[in-house]
Amino acid sequence: MTADEPRRLLLVHAHPDDETLTTGGTVARYVAEGVEVTVVTCTLGEEGEVIGDEWAQLTADRADQLGGYRVLELTRALNALGVDAPLFLGGAGHWRDSGMAGTPSAANPRAWVNADPDEAVAELVAVIRHTRPHVVVTYDPVGGYGHPDHIAVHERVTAAVEISGTDDYPAAGAPWTPAKVYWTVTEKAALEAGIAEIGDLPDGWRLPDPGELPSVPDDQVTAVVDVRGVLGAKRAAMAAHATQVTVAPGREQFTLSNLVAQPVLSEEHFRLVRGEPGETDDSGRERDLFSGIG
Repeated sequence: MTADEPRRLLLVHAHPDDETLTTGGTVARYVAEGVEVTVVTCTLGEEGEVIGDEWAQLTADRADQLGGYRVLELTRALNALGVDAPLFLGGAGHWRDSGMAGTPSAANPRAWVNADPDEAVAELVAVIRHTRPHVVVTYDPVGGYGHPDHIAVHERVTAAVEISGTDDYPAAGAPWTPAKVYWTVTEKAALEAGIAEIGDLPDGWRLPDPGELPSVPDDQVTAVVDVRGVLGAKRAAMAAHATQVTVAPGREQFTLSNLVAQPVLSEEHFRLVRGEPGETDDSGRERDLFSGIG
């Protein structure tokens, strides 16, 4: 990366709202710093549950129109984070939300988990070669919390990064190798501290049981991005995903359709899995995903 070359970041997510809940602050911060940020979404989130009554009939078991509405929600959320428009892998609606393992939706031939691996990887290679990111962010091997679509994203992004710098898939463009790849994770200590600070909750909400929310041991976190300066943008993006997310009146917590309260953290956590770490703080963690990229 030359001194006058813009930094480029690619994030690959499974469903609308994943980009905001796990990496929204990182997206907003780097956009504000002038980084070229690309957010790829692999499905429309058709199998999601819906909060409230207004859009309840859009679900997959009724009108099956939720995916189309979530395109609008994703567009609004990305706009709040500073990204112009969504980018769907293969085009909007090419692959469908798989739902959870063992459900009928997971057997749908169009489900993301059933995608032809070569086709999915080729599409990701084309995105990597077109956007030429210095940094790629995706999920860990368990997809954060075990969702099959997240796991499939992890596997296919990992394969695409390995291939994108080779001569394979020549029709996908000129080879490009990202300098660094990170997994988005949540540090256990930060999550527990955030939960401990939760006070009064809206009616019907509850605190999470111990270990109910996914996290990783602290020593697995290698990079921390401070997002305090862009929390307003992240909260606005969360609110844009209104069929899936509710932000508490005090804006310090949010919940999904299960009404389990989660803290809005001021830092987002990552694990470097490809490339060399850059400058670290006293705790041995990077504070900038682009650190060390020359």
